[in-house]
Amino acid sequence: MDDVTAKLFQDLGISLVLGLLVGLQRQQADSGLAGMRTLALYTVLGTVTSLLAKEFGSGWIIVAGLIGVLGVLVIGNFAPVSRDDEDQGTTTEVAILMMFAVGAYVPFGPRVISIAIGAGTAILLQFKPELHGFAERLGDKDLRAVMQFVLITCIILPVLPNEEFGPYNAFNPFETWLMVVLIVGISLGGYVAYKFFGSDAGVFLGGMLGGSISSTATTVSYSRQTAIEVSVVHPAAVAIMIASTVVHVRVLLEMAIVSPHLLSTAVLPVFAMMAFTLVPAVVLWLVYRRGPAREMPPQENPTQLRSAIAFGLMYAIVLLTLKAGKHLFDEQGLFVVAAVSGLTDMDAITLSTARMVDKGGLAAAQGWQLIIVGLMSNLVFKSLIVAFLGNRRLLWIVTMLFAIPFLAGVALLMFWPASWELAIL
Repeated sequence: MDDVTAKLFQDLGISLVLGLLVGLQRQQADSGLAGMRTLALYTVLGTVTSLLAKEFGSGWIIVAGLIGVLGVLVIGNFAPVSRDDEDQGTTTEVAILMMFAVGAYVPFGPRVISIAIGAGTAILLQFKPELHGFAERLGDKDLRAVMQFVLITCIILPVLPNEEFGPYNAFNPFETWLMVVLIVGISLGGYVAYKFFGSDAGVFLGGMLGGSISSTATTVSYSRQTAIEVSVVHPAAVAIMIASTVVHVRVLLEMAIVSPHLLSTAVLPVFAMMAFTLVPAVVLWLVYRRGPAREMPPQENPTQLRSAIAFGLMYAIVLLTLKAGKHLFDEQGLFVVAAVSGLTDMDAITLSTARMVDKGGLAAAQGWQLIIVGLMSNLVFKSLIVAFLGNRRLLWIVTMLFAIPFLAGVALLMFWPASWELAIL
């Protein structure tokens, strides 16, 4: 795909996302004039008319498109309604305008763009129940979470300076907040999935959803359950182990985005750690899956601005500490930093290590070892959470299960060839 076509797809994608975003808010507000699909169509229609105007060299095409949209709005507001309540709106009218614009664009622009817009319009029209159901399931608190993510991503991020400051040039406001956007986005995806499946999720799915939001918070929630009700010990142990397995998936995803070079070196050791965490959890789940079903504990909104700022500070501190440790101390100092920062959260140490490797400030062979140390430290911290908040039987089970990936981590650090790489990209 050439650069021009790629840019066209990017423009259309941005239009679609913005239209869906505003449409989601209007759908939640129960606006009878336009919802998710209609506003998405309006927005993409504006982009298509601009593309036509660019091809013909006439801004009047945009004016004509605007007049058409105004005409549709007038019809939607004042024409007598002769349709069923479920069909009220202007979606069909907008779709007609959209397909007219697409048809006009076919002879002038890349055909792949016209095909993508036409097919996307058909899909958008077909998935009315799913889109409306999505909007209905989100409450005001959930919509606020989405809008807070928009604030973090679209308002704060673009205005931050993309320059390095401070000791060792460790602080870059734009890159630091970009890491915040990445982590909040991953957690928000898990939170949205939880809103759909959380109440009906079994232990296995509950652990996956909890781990995608926060494995530490999931460990706290399930541990507290066992202190109240002893019968949930085995389901809680499975959920905690599954949530801890998902941590490895997050780590791999973060490395893939920030530093593919580190991923090629770290993927096999991290995957081995993940396997040694997952297999005991699956065995325990198969043994006790006939037990009573348990609802997933309530999860908190991961997009709070205060939490985002706190993570940004943690990331900046860990990155500064790693850079300072590399200059002032020997290799052992970096492992201490990884162990301490990995206790409560793996995101900061993973992203800071990946960024250093990507910038050439740290060897990938050393980077994956720091991440393994962080993962081992995270297991120890979760065991302490269970010890303080959970049932003693849960502590015994979790400790035995966590010992398997912990010992695997020790073996990896001792025997795994540091320079092995897997060609991924």
